[in-house]
Amino acid sequence: MRYPAYPRYKPSGVEWLGDVPEHWEVKRVRHLLLRNDGGVWGDEDDPEGTIVLRSTEQTLDGRWRIKEPARRALSAREMRECALDAGDLVITKSSGSAFHIGKTSLVTNDVARLKPCFSNFMQRLRFGERTDPRLAAYVLNCPTGRQQLVYNSNTTTGLANLNGSVLGDVIIGFPPLSEQRAIADFLDAHTAKLDTLVSKKRALIDKLKEKRTALISRTVTRGLPPEAAHAAGLDPYPKLKGSGIEWLGDVPEHWEVRKFSREVRIAEGQVNPETEPYASMLLVAPNYIESATGRLLSIETAAEQGAESGKYMCRRGDVIYSKIRPALAKVTIAPNDCLCSADMYPLRASEHFVNRYVFWLFLSQQFTAWSLLESDRVAMPKINRETLGELRMPLPPTSEQHAIADFLDRETAKIDRMTAKI
Repeated sequence: MRYPAYPRYKPSGVEWLGDVPEHWEVKRVRHLLLRNDGGVWGDEDDPEGTIVLRSTEQTLDGRWRIKEPARRALSAREMRECALDAGDLVITKSSGSAFHIGKTSLVTNDVARLKPCFSNFMQRLRFGERTDPRLAAYVLNCPTGRQQLVYNSNTTTGLANLNGSVLGDVIIGFPPLSEQRAIADFLDAHTAKLDTLVSKKRALIDKLKEKRTALISRTVTRGLPPEAAHAAGLDPYPKLKGSGIEWLGDVPEHWEVRKFSREVRIAEGQVNPETEPYASMLLVAPNYIESATGRLLSIETAAEQGAESGKYMCRRGDVIYSKIRPALAKVTIAPNDCLCSADMYPLRASEHFVNRYVFWLFLSQQFTAWSLLESDRVAMPKINRETLGELRMPLPPTSEQHAIADFLDRETAKIDRMTAKI
């Protein structure tokens, strides 16, 4: 999107800022401020106390996401000194990640109605009457504004830190107040349009994700949809029977139900990932798997990950299932001979089961619901070997399992392409 240029420009005198409109000034933020001060934490939690906003309530794009704010017992002086007003800017000045340092949020009227204070991990900037704080928020949240903050932060005890002096030294192009308001109005209107479009796109993606999960769940427990079943030479409308298993419900009449421990082997015996050939092998861990899709997000060897503790060996084609936090539904297929984390189970099906069918079954809503119920019975949410071994699974004929896996490979790939395009 291109907009007309200003009639005349001049060098700003700042390399990264470049030329600015001729009638603009170039100023340090400190010359525009009435206040530049830090926040408060308070002595203790108090359900009836003052809301103290934290950097965790700020989003990376400068919005607020206030769901369960902290409430603290504050003194009258603390409440007076750290009370936020509409138009204040609040900046994250201490964070474990440069990704979050410098997050800048404008205190809107809605936020100000909460009568909040702000935490000591944040800094408040209150501008004078010559500055529209909306434009200042846009400047500090744009790439060049954030880069100034990140570049000038310093790291101590593992935290990235800013202070009032650094924030005061930030340089901005400074138009007249009427033009500041016009720019801020323009950005408010156009970013609102973009936000609406993004919201609609996200809603569509959510619907596609729901469709994907529903398709998997229906197919692994009821068989192929009629048209796909007919194309595969199967009965499009098989009779159903009770499985005798609450979480599974009815299944096609010609399917069996088998105990997991009799049909699927869980690998045992760990290897040392610091020695060869294991150090050079791919290591699959839960954080490398996308939740509820089975997709590997990245691939690194054990050595690249700095792995030290024992890992399990997996063969190409094995199902790898994360036993911890089963609500995340983290399961994948080993792309080649590899290692997996001790927090995961390498699963290898017998001749009666097809690994890819087991993989899709583990991504179904029914299996996830069962795993959640079972994991709630232990202190830390996880599925132990004994519990998994007692699972009773639907068993279609082998040829039908292959047909189901092929169908889901094909149809979920279509949905994934649509999602990526959106």
